[in-house]
Amino acid sequence: MPGTAEVPGTCIRVMRAPWLTRFLFPVGMLAVVTLFVARMPVVPLAQVFPTLTPSPSATAVPPTSTPTPTPVPTSTPTPTPTPVPTPTLIPTPTPGPLPDFAEVPILMYHYVEDLPPHADRIRRDLTVRPEMFEAQLQYLAQAGYQTITLTDLYLHLTEGRPLPEKPVILTFDDGYRDAYTVVFPLLQKYGFVGTFFVLATPADYGSPRYLDWGMMKEMADAGMEIQGHGRDHVDLRGRSYEFLVYQILGIKEAVEYHTGRPVRFFCYPSGHYDASVIAVVRSAGYWGAVTTAYGRIHTRENLYTLQRIRIRGSDTLESFIAKVEGR
Repeated sequence: MPGTAEVPGTCIRVMRAPWLTRFLFPVGMLAVVTLFVARMPVVPLAQVFPTLTPSPSATAVPPTSTPTPTPVPTSTPTPTPTPVPTPTLIPTPTPGPLPDFAEVPILMYHYVEDLPPHADRIRRDLTVRPEMFEAQLQYLAQAGYQTITLTDLYLHLTEGRPLPEKPVILTFDDGYRDAYTVVFPLLQKYGFVGTFFVLATPADYGSPRYLDWGMMKEMADAGMEIQGHGRDHVDLRGRSYEFLVYQILGIKEAVEYHTGRPVRFFCYPSGHYDASVIAVVRSAGYWGAVTTAYGRIHTRENLYTLQRIRIRGSDTLESFIAKVEGR
Protein backbone atom coordinates (compact mmCIF):
# COMPACT_ATOMS: atom_id res chain seq x y z
CA MET A 1 0.00 0.00 0.00
CA PRO A 2 1.53 3.25 -1.02
CA GLY A 3 2.58 5.36 1.84
CA THR A 4 2.73 2.40 4.29
CA ALA A 5 5.33 -0.10 5.46
CA GLU A 6 5.10 -3.46 7.18
CA VAL A 7 7.06 -4.02 10.32
CA PRO A 8 9.08 -7.20 9.90
CA GLY A 9 7.81 -10.21 11.89
CA THR A 10 4.51 -8.53 12.56
CA CYS A 11 1.25 -7.89 10.94
CA ILE A 12 1.52 -4.22 11.66
CA ARG A 13 1.63 -1.74 8.92
CA VAL A 14 2.88 1.69 9.49
CA MET A 15 2.01 4.66 7.47
CA ARG A 16 4.96 6.14 5.65
CA ALA A 17 5.06 9.93 5.69
CA PRO A 18 7.70 11.76 3.69
CA TRP A 19 7.82 14.75 6.08
CA LEU A 20 8.55 12.43 8.96
CA THR A 21 11.58 11.05 7.15
CA ARG A 22 12.84 14.51 6.57
CA PHE A 23 12.42 15.28 10.25
CA LEU A 24 13.95 12.12 11.71
CA PHE A 25 17.09 12.16 9.56
CA PRO A 26 18.46 15.40 10.92
CA VAL A 27 17.61 14.39 14.46
CA GLY A 28 19.46 11.15 14.04
CA MET A 29 22.48 12.86 12.61
CA LEU A 30 22.53 15.26 15.58
CA ALA A 31 22.52 12.31 17.99
CA VAL A 32 25.46 10.66 16.16
CA VAL A 33 27.50 13.87 16.25
CA THR A 34 26.76 14.41 19.92
CA LEU A 35 27.90 10.87 20.74
CA PHE A 36 31.13 11.40 18.79
CA VAL A 37 31.95 14.64 20.53
CA ALA A 38 31.28 13.12 23.92
CA ARG A 39 33.91 10.42 23.27
CA MET A 40 36.64 12.91 22.26
CA PRO A 41 39.41 13.65 24.80
CA VAL A 42 39.30 17.06 26.47
CA VAL A 43 42.13 19.32 25.29
CA PRO A 44 42.93 22.46 27.35
CA LEU A 45 41.96 25.60 25.62
CA ALA A 46 45.41 27.02 26.11
CA GLN A 47 46.85 24.26 23.88
CA VAL A 48 44.44 25.04 21.14
CA PHE A 49 44.78 28.81 21.33
CA PRO A 50 48.20 29.67 22.78
CA THR A 51 48.30 33.01 24.70
CA LEU A 52 49.58 35.72 22.49
CA THR A 53 52.10 38.05 24.07
CA PRO A 54 51.26 41.51 22.92
CA SER A 55 54.05 43.34 21.22
CA PRO A 56 54.97 46.55 23.03
CA SER A 57 53.46 49.50 21.37
CA ALA A 58 55.89 52.06 20.19
CA THR A 59 55.76 55.22 22.28
CA ALA A 60 54.35 57.91 20.14
CA VAL A 61 56.84 60.70 19.61
CA PRO A 62 55.13 64.02 19.46
CA PRO A 63 55.77 65.92 16.36
CA THR A 64 58.57 68.37 16.67
CA SER A 65 56.99 71.80 16.83
CA THR A 66 58.67 75.10 16.23
CA PRO A 67 58.70 76.97 19.57
CA THR A 68 56.57 80.08 19.58
CA PRO A 69 58.77 83.06 20.37
CA THR A 70 57.83 84.87 23.61
CA PRO A 71 56.73 88.39 22.70
CA VAL A 72 58.97 91.05 24.18
CA PRO A 73 56.90 93.95 25.50
CA THR A 74 57.65 97.26 23.98
CA SER A 75 59.09 99.49 26.69
CA THR A 76 57.18 102.68 27.29
CA PRO A 77 59.57 105.59 27.64
CA THR A 78 59.47 107.03 31.18
CA PRO A 79 58.77 110.75 31.01
CA THR A 80 61.41 112.85 32.68
CA PRO A 81 59.73 114.72 35.53
CA THR A 82 59.95 118.45 35.43
CA PRO A 83 62.04 119.52 38.40
CA VAL A 84 59.99 121.44 40.97
CA PRO A 85 61.91 124.19 42.64
CA THR A 86 62.24 123.67 46.37
CA PRO A 87 60.58 126.56 48.18
CA THR A 88 62.74 128.53 50.49
CA LEU A 89 61.45 127.92 53.98
CA ILE A 90 61.24 130.92 56.25
CA PRO A 91 62.33 129.81 59.70
CA THR A 92 59.67 130.17 62.36
CA PRO A 93 60.96 132.14 65.32
CA THR A 94 61.40 129.97 68.36
CA PRO A 95 58.92 131.04 71.03
CA GLY A 96 60.55 132.20 74.21
CA PRO A 97 59.51 131.42 77.75
CA LEU A 98 55.91 132.25 78.62
CA PRO A 99 55.56 135.73 80.07
CA ASP A 100 53.86 136.27 83.41
CA PHE A 101 51.91 139.19 81.96
CA ALA A 102 51.75 141.59 79.03
CA GLU A 103 51.26 145.34 79.25
CA VAL A 104 49.36 146.30 76.13
CA PRO A 105 46.83 149.15 75.87
CA ILE A 106 43.58 147.88 74.34
CA LEU A 107 41.74 151.00 73.20
CA MET A 108 37.93 150.94 73.11
CA TYR A 109 35.93 153.00 70.59
CA HIS A 110 32.25 153.11 69.69
CA TYR A 111 31.17 155.81 67.22
CA VAL A 112 33.71 157.59 65.00
CA GLU A 113 31.62 160.23 63.24
CA ASP A 114 30.23 163.70 63.64
CA LEU A 115 27.72 164.13 66.43
CA PRO A 116 24.10 164.00 65.32
CA PRO A 117 21.81 166.90 66.26
CA HIS A 118 20.48 166.85 69.81
CA ALA A 119 22.92 164.14 70.93
CA ASP A 120 22.52 163.25 74.60
CA ARG A 121 25.29 162.91 77.16
CA ILE A 122 25.87 159.19 76.50
CA ARG A 123 26.02 159.70 72.75
CA ARG A 124 28.52 162.53 73.12
CA ASP A 125 30.67 160.41 75.42
CA LEU A 126 30.70 157.48 72.97
CA THR A 127 31.48 159.55 69.85
CA VAL A 128 34.97 160.48 68.63
CA ARG A 129 34.99 162.94 65.75
CA PRO A 130 36.77 161.73 62.58
CA GLU A 131 39.42 164.48 62.65
CA MET A 132 40.30 163.67 66.26
CA PHE A 133 40.48 159.98 65.45
CA GLU A 134 42.94 160.66 62.62
CA ALA A 135 45.04 162.84 64.92
CA GLN A 136 45.22 159.93 67.35
CA LEU A 137 46.34 157.57 64.57
CA GLN A 138 48.99 160.07 63.50
CA TYR A 139 50.36 160.20 67.01
CA LEU A 140 50.50 156.40 67.28
CA ALA A 141 52.37 156.13 63.99
CA GLN A 142 54.84 158.90 64.83
CA ALA A 143 55.47 157.54 68.33
CA GLY A 144 56.40 154.14 66.93
CA TYR A 145 53.34 152.16 68.04
CA GLN A 146 52.39 149.09 66.05
CA THR A 147 48.86 147.76 66.04
CA ILE A 148 48.41 144.09 66.89
CA THR A 149 45.30 141.95 67.26
CA LEU A 150 43.81 140.10 70.20
CA THR A 151 45.05 136.92 68.53
CA ASP A 152 48.61 138.26 68.74
CA LEU A 153 48.16 139.03 72.43
CA TYR A 154 46.73 135.56 73.09
CA LEU A 155 49.62 133.81 71.33
CA HIS A 156 52.11 135.93 73.24
CA LEU A 157 50.62 134.93 76.59
CA THR A 158 50.04 131.25 75.78
CA GLU A 159 52.94 130.43 73.45
CA GLY A 160 55.50 133.13 74.08
CA ARG A 161 55.21 134.65 70.60
CA PRO A 162 57.09 137.95 70.52
CA LEU A 163 55.29 141.29 70.38
CA PRO A 164 56.57 144.54 68.89
CA GLU A 165 58.29 146.96 71.22
CA LYS A 166 55.28 149.29 71.42
CA PRO A 167 52.12 147.30 70.74
CA VAL A 168 48.58 148.71 70.83
CA ILE A 169 45.21 147.13 70.08
CA LEU A 170 42.35 149.16 68.57
CA THR A 171 38.85 147.79 69.23
CA PHE A 172 35.49 149.09 67.98
CA ASP A 173 32.23 147.99 69.60
CA ASP A 174 28.74 147.45 68.19
CA GLY A 175 29.56 147.39 64.46
CA TYR A 176 28.23 150.81 63.51
CA ARG A 177 28.27 151.83 59.84
CA ASP A 178 31.04 154.41 60.42
CA ALA A 179 33.40 151.50 61.11
CA TYR A 180 33.32 150.93 57.35
CA THR A 181 32.91 154.49 56.03
CA VAL A 182 35.36 156.27 58.39
CA VAL A 183 37.48 153.92 60.49
CA PHE A 184 38.38 151.30 57.89
CA PRO A 185 39.83 153.76 55.32
CA LEU A 186 41.84 155.61 57.98
CA LEU A 187 43.30 152.40 59.38
CA GLN A 188 44.40 151.40 55.89
CA LYS A 189 45.89 154.86 55.34
CA TYR A 190 48.20 154.43 58.33
CA GLY A 191 48.88 150.73 57.87
CA PHE A 192 47.01 149.75 61.03
CA VAL A 193 44.66 146.89 61.84
CA GLY A 194 41.59 146.98 64.06
CA THR A 195 39.28 144.55 65.88
CA PHE A 196 35.54 145.05 65.34
CA PHE A 197 32.90 143.51 67.62
CA VAL A 198 29.71 143.17 65.58
CA LEU A 199 26.04 142.16 65.88
CA ALA A 200 24.17 139.73 63.66
CA THR A 201 20.54 140.86 63.77
CA PRO A 202 21.13 144.39 62.34
CA ALA A 203 23.18 142.85 59.53
CA ASP A 204 20.50 140.26 58.83
CA TYR A 205 17.86 142.97 58.46
CA GLY A 206 20.09 145.43 56.61
CA SER A 207 19.94 148.22 59.16
CA PRO A 208 21.52 151.36 57.63
CA ARG A 209 23.13 152.26 60.97
CA TYR A 210 25.19 149.07 61.15
CA LEU A 211 27.68 147.08 59.10
CA ASP A 212 26.20 144.64 56.63
CA TRP A 213 27.71 141.23 55.86
CA GLY A 214 29.35 142.40 52.65
CA MET A 215 31.19 145.19 54.46
CA MET A 216 32.37 142.81 57.17
CA LYS A 217 33.75 140.39 54.61
CA GLU A 218 35.58 143.17 52.76
CA MET A 219 37.14 144.36 56.00
CA ALA A 220 38.09 140.83 57.05
CA ASP A 221 39.68 140.17 53.65
CA ALA A 222 41.77 143.32 54.16
CA GLY A 223 43.19 142.02 57.44
CA MET A 224 40.77 143.44 59.99
CA GLU A 225 39.48 141.15 62.74
CA ILE A 226 35.70 140.72 62.87
CA GLN A 227 34.71 139.29 66.26
CA GLY A 228 31.52 138.56 68.20
CA HIS A 229 29.38 140.92 70.30
CA GLY A 230 26.15 138.86 70.38
CA ARG A 231 23.36 138.40 67.93
CA ASP A 232 21.70 141.35 69.68
CA HIS A 233 23.03 143.99 72.04
CA VAL A 234 21.44 142.72 75.25
CA ASP A 235 22.46 142.16 78.85
CA LEU A 236 23.42 138.49 79.14
CA ARG A 237 23.38 138.20 82.92
CA GLY A 238 20.85 135.86 84.48
CA ARG A 239 19.76 134.38 81.15
CA SER A 240 18.92 130.77 80.36
CA TYR A 241 21.50 128.47 78.88
CA GLU A 242 19.59 128.30 75.58
CA PHE A 243 19.46 132.08 75.31
CA LEU A 244 23.18 132.38 75.98
CA VAL A 245 24.00 129.79 73.34
CA TYR A 246 21.79 131.60 70.84
CA GLN A 247 23.52 134.93 71.45
CA ILE A 248 27.12 133.85 71.99
CA LEU A 249 27.48 130.88 69.67
CA GLY A 250 24.99 132.38 67.19
CA ILE A 251 27.11 135.44 66.43
CA LYS A 252 30.24 133.30 66.13
CA GLU A 253 28.67 131.01 63.54
CA ALA A 254 27.08 133.91 61.63
CA VAL A 255 30.31 135.89 61.26
CA GLU A 256 32.33 132.81 60.33
CA TYR A 257 29.75 131.89 57.70
CA HIS A 258 29.72 135.33 56.08
CA THR A 259 33.42 136.17 56.30
CA GLY A 260 34.96 132.70 56.03
CA ARG A 261 37.27 133.50 58.93
CA PRO A 262 37.39 132.21 62.50
CA VAL A 263 35.86 134.18 65.36
CA ARG A 264 37.93 133.75 68.52
CA PHE A 265 37.04 136.65 70.82
CA PHE A 266 33.85 137.93 72.39
CA CYS A 267 32.88 141.32 73.77
CA TYR A 268 30.33 141.31 76.61
CA PRO A 269 27.51 143.72 75.66
CA SER A 270 27.79 146.84 77.84
CA GLY A 271 30.55 144.99 79.70
CA HIS A 272 28.03 142.86 81.65
CA TYR A 273 28.69 139.17 82.36
CA ASP A 274 28.43 136.51 85.04
CA ALA A 275 29.86 133.03 85.61
CA SER A 276 27.29 131.41 83.28
CA VAL A 277 28.14 133.83 80.48
CA ILE A 278 31.87 133.11 80.79
CA ALA A 279 31.18 129.35 80.85
CA VAL A 280 29.24 129.50 77.56
CA VAL A 281 31.89 131.75 75.98
CA ARG A 282 34.52 129.14 76.86
CA SER A 283 32.45 126.19 75.67
CA ALA A 284 31.64 127.95 72.38
CA GLY A 285 35.34 127.89 71.49
CA TYR A 286 36.33 131.50 72.10
CA TRP A 287 39.93 132.12 73.13
CA GLY A 288 39.08 135.12 75.28
CA ALA A 289 36.73 138.02 75.89
CA VAL A 290 36.97 141.74 76.61
CA THR A 291 35.21 143.85 79.21
CA THR A 292 34.73 147.59 79.71
CA ALA A 293 36.80 147.56 82.91
CA TYR A 294 39.81 149.85 82.87
CA GLY A 295 43.28 148.31 82.71
CA ARG A 296 46.30 147.49 80.56
CA ILE A 297 47.89 144.46 82.27
CA HIS A 298 46.90 141.06 80.85
CA THR A 299 47.64 137.53 82.05
CA ARG A 300 46.70 134.00 81.04
CA GLU A 301 44.35 133.89 84.00
CA ASN A 302 42.25 136.85 82.81
CA LEU A 303 41.89 135.96 79.12
CA TYR A 304 38.08 135.94 79.51
CA THR A 305 38.04 139.26 81.38
CA LEU A 306 40.52 141.34 79.38
CA GLN A 307 40.54 145.02 80.41
CA ARG A 308 40.50 147.98 78.06
CA ILE A 309 40.95 151.76 77.95
CA ARG A 310 37.89 153.74 76.92
CA ILE A 311 38.49 156.59 74.48
CA ARG A 312 35.85 159.24 75.10
CA GLY A 313 34.45 161.96 72.94
CA SER A 314 35.74 164.50 75.44
CA ASP A 315 39.36 163.32 75.19
CA THR A 316 41.88 165.79 73.88
CA LEU A 317 45.00 164.62 72.08
CA GLU A 318 46.97 165.15 75.29
CA SER A 319 44.58 163.06 77.39
CA PHE A 320 44.60 160.40 74.69
CA ILE A 321 48.41 160.24 74.79
CA ALA A 322 48.36 159.98 78.55
CA LYS A 323 45.95 157.03 78.41
CA VAL A 324 48.03 155.20 75.80
CA GLU A 325 51.28 155.69 77.67
CA GLY A 326 49.77 154.80 81.03
CA ARG A 327 50.35 158.11 82.74
